[in-house]
Amino acid sequence: MPATKKPTRRAASNVFTAEEKAAMKELIKERKASGNKAEAEADCLAKIAEMPPSDRTIAQRLHKLIASNAPQLAPKTWYGMPAYARDGNVVCFFQSAAKFKARYATLGFTDKANIDDGEMWPTYYGIKTLTAAHEAKIAKLVMKAVS
Repeated sequence: MPATKKPTRRAASNVFTAEEKAAMKELIKERKASGNKAEAEADCLAKIAEMPPSDRTIAQRLHKLIASNAPQLAPKTWYGMPAYARDGNVVCFFQSAAKFKARYATLGFTDKANIDDGEMWPTYYGIKTLTAAHEAKIAKLVMKAVS
């Protein structure tokens, strides 16, 4: 009878990147501090302020855009990123390009966002720069997300 191999376990250090590990640590801190809306918004704005200039500019404009078009969404952080939640559930979030060394920033929508469009639709949008046309499109998406 052939000997059976024992399954080998991969070390956790080989599974996640340093950036992913940092994001998970941020989530743990966020969960411990959840509940205070003013503190959550201050944390969100602090994360935006820490970003490199190009990401910070986009994040600040998105923050204002989301606040004015979906005031029912509460700013907070989610995995160390700016996010906007309704009833504690994240609806949309911003991921800076620098966070995961990507070539573009991302505006993402979770399954709590009402952005369905038929049988298939995008949930993440890559952003290199924001124009007035982009802002108009995002405003419509955000309003649809909370409809």
